[in-house]
Amino acid sequence: MKNRPQTPTVTERITKGIGSTTSLIVHTIVFVSSFAIVLVGLLDFSTMLLVLTTALSLEAIYLAIFIQMTVNENTQSLREVEEDIDEIQEDVEELGEDLDEIQEDIEEITEDVGEMQEDLEELGEEIEEMTEEDEEEEKRDKEQAVTLEQLTSHVRQILDDLEGLKKKK
Repeated sequence: MKNRPQTPTVTERITKGIGSTTSLIVHTIVFVSSFAIVLVGLLDFSTMLLVLTTALSLEAIYLAIFIQMTVNENTQSLREVEEDIDEIQEDVEELGEDLDEIQEDIEEITEDVGEMQEDLEELGEEIEEMTEEDEEEEKRDKEQAVTLEQLTSHVRQILDDLEGLKKKK
């Protein structure tokens, strides 16, 4: 954004001065004094009127020039403001697009998180199943160990009984 100068230009100061109450008072004093000079007899009426109309014509020309200069400055300032507004509007549109992209990214991330949660739940179930399977296998192993010990003790008993029978013969 372009910043307008803080200090008023010469044209702005002159235009502001001409449009002030002080300027109105000064012009009124000059106008009344012009007629007072004629009444006092310092100038004749036609000379005063010629000088007054000439001064007023020159003042009107300069006023028109100053007013046009002020209009030109304001027009330029408005163009700069318009350009700034266009730039801001473009920035806002870009931000809107960025926001849409971010929103899409968030939706994708949310979907990914959901999928990850499902995967975690499945993994948890699989771990649970594996733990149950391990417990069952452990239980089977213990049962087999007990059965094997019983069989071993029965076989020893049979062997002892067989040896006892051999000795008796």
